[in-house]
Amino acid sequence: MQLGDGASLATWRIEAVGASAEPVVLLHGGPGLWDYLEPIGGLLGDGRTIYWYDQRGCGRSSASDEQSMARSVRDLEELRAHWGVDRLVPVGHSFGATLALAYAGTHPDRTAGVAYVCGVGIGDWRTPFRAELIRRQAPYAERLTELTGKARSWEEEAEWRRLTWASDYADRDRGFELARPMAETRLPINYDANSRITFTDDDVLRWAAATTCPVMVVHGDADPRPAANAVALASHLQKAKVRIIAGAGHLPWVERPGETVAALLDLLEL
Repeated sequence: MQLGDGASLATWRIEAVGASAEPVVLLHGGPGLWDYLEPIGGLLGDGRTIYWYDQRGCGRSSASDEQSMARSVRDLEELRAHWGVDRLVPVGHSFGATLALAYAGTHPDRTAGVAYVCGVGIGDWRTPFRAELIRRQAPYAERLTELTGKARSWEEEAEWRRLTWASDYADRDRGFELARPMAETRLPINYDANSRITFTDDDVLRWAAATTCPVMVVHGDADPRPAANAVALASHLQKAKVRIIAGAGHLPWVERPGETVAALLDLLEL
């Protein structure tokens, strides 16, 4: 789909013909990655249209020099209008969780509910996150450092991604295999988007205060990004539920699909 400024976004959907419920839009993380949430659409079952897309400058979407949170919100609003739907349920993961909340706070009349999945919340999450990464990555830190500090072949890039992303799972050893499909996806990471799309706690709290729809905060108890920060954000939301999923890391639908889908369906049934 071509946006008003000429940028093109790669989009997909699962169409539910005759569905009366508000459609879901899946918002991937990063910023700077590509969609990996399509499996959630399949898990949610029939009866509701599901949309997903690669964000601006990412994955299979066109390159873009403009990268900001405000632009990302405008892109989603353009997509909503293009799809011809009155209201959406954004299901966002990691950075996508923040984007979902930003959209809800900016367009409350267009948002029927929000799933805030493994977002970073508010407060200092980086200090404990970095300490936990050091602990989890200690057994292979030397190899990871070696790969980080060099120009990588594709095989080395895939290895670096697996070593980096394995620590996102509750079971690190199993995480090496769970991270393989995404690590071996031959799409570049947009580091420019990652560095330029920023937000502050003040931004998040402003969006939270303006969000009027129900919000389901979902977090894995073994996510290296602390659940406490997401719980702290929930206390500033008008209509929030919190689900901490035991035995799950940063991608809870992979390690604990049943519990994750139950939380999402709880939101969708509100």
